[in-house]
Amino acid sequence: MIEDRLLLYRFKRGDPDALRRIYEKYEVYLLTVGTALLNDIGFAEDVLHDSFVAFAESADRIKLEGNLRNFLATCMANRCRDLMRKRSRNIDSLEKANSLACEARGPELAAVCNEQLEKVARAIETLPYEQREVVVLHLTAGMMFKQIAGLQKTSINTVQSRYRYGIDKLRSILNGEISK
Repeated sequence: MIEDRLLLYRFKRGDPDALRRIYEKYEVYLLTVGTALLNDIGFAEDVLHDSFVAFAESADRIKLEGNLRNFLATCMANRCRDLMRKRSRNIDSLEKANSLACEARGPELAAVCNEQLEKVARAIETLPYEQREVVVLHLTAGMMFKQIAGLQKTSINTVQSRYRYGIDKLRSILNGEISK
């Protein structure tokens, strides 16, 4: 948190190394959030780069109230939502985004890990976007329901309901209660 404040301070003073450090620190995290929301690593990479370009251009206007990680996750979620509005659903699995982590564990575990990730990705794809966004932002990005409610411009009760319904549906799908 203190490191983030210092990096943001240096960035706002024009230090290009601070922007590079912020990008390096949060790139994988934001790519994971974007991929989970969009189910397409290519789109997530585009959104990540667009988000950082906008972030870099708005240095003088940034007024950070919370932590930098959640601020960047919110920017990423907003841009993902905009992209979902503009494009028809073109969904790939999360397998591409997570295969590197799986491969590091060895070929046998990589196969099991990739299969499990593919199951989860397919299950997440079935959720309506609003539920998917809440589930991903809460579980992957670690955002609180109150923050998500502000992002979605809805009540905290609605966000909690979307989360509960999304988790229930995921649990049903992953336990094999619902056949596709």
